[in-house]
Amino acid sequence: MLEALIGFVGLFALVLLRVPIAVAMIIVGTAGFAALRNWNAALNLLGNAAFDTGLSFTLSVIPLFILMGNLLTISGVSQSLFSTAHRLLHRMRGGLAMATIVACGGFSAVCGSSLATAATMSKVAMPSMRKARYADSLATGSIAAGGTLGILIPPSVILIIYGLLTEADIGKLFIAGIIPGLLGILLYLAAVYVTVLVKPELAPTERNEDVPLESRDVFGVLAVVGLFAIIMVGIYGGFFTPTEAAGIGAATALLIALVSGGLTFEKLFTAGLNCARTTAMIFAIIIGAEVFSNFISYAGVPDALLTFVQSLDVNAYVVMLVLVLIYIVLGAVLESLSMILLTVPVFFPLVTSLDFGTGLLSDPELVLIWFGIIVVVVTEISLISPPIGLNVFVLRSVLTDVPLRTMFAGILPFWAADIVRLALLIALPALSLMLI
Repeated sequence: MLEALIGFVGLFALVLLRVPIAVAMIIVGTAGFAALRNWNAALNLLGNAAFDTGLSFTLSVIPLFILMGNLLTISGVSQSLFSTAHRLLHRMRGGLAMATIVACGGFSAVCGSSLATAATMSKVAMPSMRKARYADSLATGSIAAGGTLGILIPPSVILIIYGLLTEADIGKLFIAGIIPGLLGILLYLAAVYVTVLVKPELAPTERNEDVPLESRDVFGVLAVVGLFAIIMVGIYGGFFTPTEAAGIGAATALLIALVSGGLTFEKLFTAGLNCARTTAMIFAIIIGAEVFSNFISYAGVPDALLTFVQSLDVNAYVVMLVLVLIYIVLGAVLESLSMILLTVPVFFPLVTSLDFGTGLLSDPELVLIWFGIIVVVVTEISLISPPIGLNVFVLRSVLTDVPLRTMFAGILPFWAADIVRLALLIALPALSLMLI
């Protein structure tokens, strides 16, 4: 246990020194495993982790879903979703911000990446909100918060990684993410409504005229709905595996981009390059996390944690609340994917061993799926929490004229909405599990 404690301290020290998290986990994990065993075993561990990760057929689902999202980005469906949502909501005060939330939710359903959703919607929604004289705080807050839906509404790369880490059913994880994702959209809309009710100056009333809806917009919405239906019905109906669904999704997204007329060789090359960069980053973090988690497991941390909690004899929900608080604190200083890869291998054996009584949570498989949704929602909170708040920094890289303090001020109502959603999901597990 002492070696594991030193390892965690060393890891955080390297992160504070701005060493890339993947490199930091590889260094600490390899050195720690060598201290516990020997350098030959540690280097074999590192080599096997890199080899197995790079050649994993199951992990091929990640680049395929990322490619699907990039292809849909260049196809222009994000603009179609925003235009359609704007047509439905433009008569309400704060309608543009609400349309942004709805469009983010729709785009998330076929993108799977929060950062990509935030970056894409900033280019689509921000010019319209500025033209309507919306405050930068509300505009950027709605984009950054709406972008977080990308990691919950299926297909979600984070849920895929969670499923691979815990051997949970990825199809059931996708189904479990639907209602919490829709709940997130509704609570974000409520946050906009309350914000503009309290501070009307943040969102001037728009002119009550119909927003034209073009045939291109109808095609974009139908394409998103159709692609989402193909993926979910195919996986849940047992017609194909998540990996096959990702391949079908990527091919369909390419077809959508071709039909929409937005595909050029340059855009296709850019989409492929962005996919390669994102995939390389994720795989590097997965390799690092596998090395580090092997070191932590060999040091006996999961077993020691389980023994400690059992000795306390506390209610299972109290343990869950403590884990959620740990995630919220870690989310303020760690990148979301790294946080999940570091903590889930340690925490999920503990959670599945807890006694939640009768009902849905009496089944360890459902507990595992419920915990996965909770982890992803907490991760969403971390994406907009200072000082890291990756979605906010993505927006800052696109909107260089908006100060970070303005963006974080606009985030606060949505952060509060996320806390409400998290509390509901913990108190009412059926919200995550009723569709399974």
